[in-house]
Amino acid sequence: MRAIYFDCFSGISGNMVLGAFLDAGMPLEYLQQELNKLAVSGYKLEAKKVSKQGISAYHVDVKMRKWFQPSRNLHDIIKIIQDSTFSDQVKQGAIKIFTRLGEAEAKVHGVGLEKVHFHEVGAVDAIVDIVGAMIGIEYFGIEAVYVSPLHVGSGFVKCSHGRMPVPAPATAELLKGVPFYSADITGELVTPTGAAIATTLGSKFGPLPEGFLADRIAYGAGTMNLDIANVLRIYLGMAAEEETVPSAQ
Repeated sequence: MRAIYFDCFSGISGNMVLGAFLDAGMPLEYLQQELNKLAVSGYKLEAKKVSKQGISAYHVDVKMRKWFQPSRNLHDIIKIIQDSTFSDQVKQGAIKIFTRLGEAEAKVHGVGLEKVHFHEVGAVDAIVDIVGAMIGIEYFGIEAVYVSPLHVGSGFVKCSHGRMPVPAPATAELLKGVPFYSADITGELVTPTGAAIATTLGSKFGPLPEGFLADRIAYGAGTMNLDIANVLRIYLGMAAEEETVPSAQ
């Protein structure tokens, strides 16, 4: 079956996933055309090749044309996805990822799921990254997702609530039951969106599965310049039949 392995030696974020899919051959025009099915405006998708410690990778950025964006809760975002013309696979996968992300935020802040808001620009970023990830899964015909142990980084990250330890509380909540580690790299390598994508879609976490045959290797760039290449490496190929990419129930 067609499978993907996320090699998170330098973490994972939503834009790194999109960059890796573009580097693997999904056209930017196709991604933008598909994202246009969403009732979300005021942004532009920019992608370019960059070099990270000598590794060529695609970097994707969501540039805001209109800085005012409504504050959206989970119900609002689910409605945007449900009202689109995406396939059931894209809709169900994106809703499941967003729900998992919302549940983690609700747990951390001690509020009900309906009280969780994805504010302004951050909401647009998350919508583009999460729906874009599912567009890539569908484009490449991926039936199973495998994930390496996640390198989360170390130190502190600044957010709307102040300085938080790495991994950020929502990220830590999402990574329960999943192997992750912190080495000597300072910075937030795994974002909540990246963690939500990896832990929702991933069926196994660990080394590359035995017998996995990769026919394509690609890289998505993060925003940081580090002592290691700040990239997500993906292996696309064939794996033995087993669990498929989960869909919402």
